[in-house]
Amino acid sequence: MGRRTQAERDADTVEIAYALFVAASLAGGTMLAVASPAFFFGVRSPGEGTLVRAGMIAGVAVFLAVLVAVLLRHGRAPRPRDPSDQPSQPGRTSPDS
Repeated sequence: MGRRTQAERDADTVEIAYALFVAASLAGGTMLAVASPAFFFGVRSPGEGTLVRAGMIAGVAVFLAVLVAVLLRHGRAPRPRDPSDQPSQPGRTSPDS
């Protein structure tokens, strides 16, 4: 693998930040959805602890799954090629002409 340009490094940084933001948002929503009966509807023990624990486990699972999925998708995305790497195409006019 050759040297990466600043644009490629910036794209990786943005993709990592995007993956973390999306994963954290979905994990928080999942945790809230699963544990909401304990918080909003006054479910008391032992169900309260079980719902909160289940929400935390589901949230962590969603966070990891989304994070991995987004980063793997970014890793498989084709990189843009440098226009100077393109072979000449006989019979077509050059954009410089």
